[in-house]
Amino acid sequence: MMMLSAVRIAVRHSLVTKHQRATPPSSMLSSSCLRSLSTSMSPSSSRRTSSPFHHDHHTASSSSFRCHYATTSTCHIMRPSAASYMPIKTVHVPTMGDSITEGTIVDIPVAPGDYVREDDVVVVLETDKVSVDVRASESGKVVEILGEVDDVVEVGSALYRLDTDVEAPDGGGGAKADAPPTPVAVEATTPSIVVEAVAPPVVAAAAPPPPPPPSPKKTAPAPSPPPLPAMEFITTSLGNRPERRSKMSRMRQRVAARLKESQNTAAMLTTFQEVDMGNFMEMRHRHKDEFFKKHGVKLGFMSAFVKACTAALREVPAINAYIDDVNKEIVYRDYCDISVAVASPNGLVVPVLRNTEYMTFADVERTIALFGQKAKDGTLALDDMAGGTFTISNGGVFGSLMGTPIINQPQSAILGMHATKMRAVVDEKGNVVARPMMYLALTYDHRLIDGREGVTFLKSVADKITDPARMVFDI
Repeated sequence: MMMLSAVRIAVRHSLVTKHQRATPPSSMLSSSCLRSLSTSMSPSSSRRTSSPFHHDHHTASSSSFRCHYATTSTCHIMRPSAASYMPIKTVHVPTMGDSITEGTIVDIPVAPGDYVREDDVVVVLETDKVSVDVRASESGKVVEILGEVDDVVEVGSALYRLDTDVEAPDGGGGAKADAPPTPVAVEATTPSIVVEAVAPPVVAAAAPPPPPPPSPKKTAPAPSPPPLPAMEFITTSLGNRPERRSKMSRMRQRVAARLKESQNTAAMLTTFQEVDMGNFMEMRHRHKDEFFKKHGVKLGFMSAFVKACTAALREVPAINAYIDDVNKEIVYRDYCDISVAVASPNGLVVPVLRNTEYMTFADVERTIALFGQKAKDGTLALDDMAGGTFTISNGGVFGSLMGTPIINQPQSAILGMHATKMRAVVDEKGNVVARPMMYLALTYDHRLIDGREGVTFLKSVADKITDPARMVFDI
């Protein structure tokens, strides 16, 4: 019996080893194969092959091994069906631009278990320049969101998992897939008790007594001034003075870093010039209705300044150049891409007008209006803000009288517009008259641009705005 038990253990070990080598981890033996294996290894089968003679016992054991091997060799492998896998799709962080490698999760409108339809926003990412909505590529139930608000995720990493095999709930998308029914509150009605007020009995009014004789008036003493409050009372009566803290967005952090980088890199110098806006305002007032009727957009100040700066950039090429610090070279650009600073709910954005040397007044106004609407809706793309050779910042829309703008690196100069105010000026005849005047400020990188180029550029812009005919005749 001890010899038989040892043989059974050896046979079982050899069979398990053989199947582990020939079968993948996910495979399964059929039920008939398992029955054959258990039958061949059962004690009753061993007793049937046993014999009082030693050679018969060995022969029966070998026969039992051969029979079992023949039985197991015909067993087929049962693999799991495709239905055992759930159709889970993993959505990764999309590409958000050539220079963008990561983003911060700022909002998660849905939660695990919510059903989303195609093109619904699942996660909102914020980069250094713009916010990106990660939308569902198809309908399904959100299984898992691989991140939380304020987490930094890299481009290409897993963001969330979506089960596309779940059917839409009856109430439409966006609701919980297994939301429990809302209990209905039952109101108990209680009988109301009405209490009637009993009016008191009417008693005949007695005759009023005669009025007393008037007393002589006395003059009131002058009021004394109130005493001054003690210093302890002033100190303790300041009240509650709370403070609030909010996390800086990635866009705000990037703007702060770029501005500080510009201060640390460029040798910035600002020069000022005043410009008479009277002639252009008169021309605009005279033709604005016809301009709007033909082009479908209003005529503003920005188109005139963009065209004036474009002409001045071609006159003074150094303003349109930049310094290549790596190769120690000056790069002159023969095209004009003017960046226009636009305020958005999320911060300052600077979309770019491409090739302004070929644009008309209507093209400039139409493009700026489009960028303003995109900034308000939060749909500005990274391509809209990439590049730029010169920047115009209009702080006058907020009432700024004068300021010194900061250069938008790697550019070399920036023009600051300010509010138009009526001021007393002396005209060509020596008369003091009131004219609509605006201060212009040009900040430039003194490493590349000398004072002669900077002042010449700014004076050329002011002359073109003062006399718009100069832009027509290209003088």
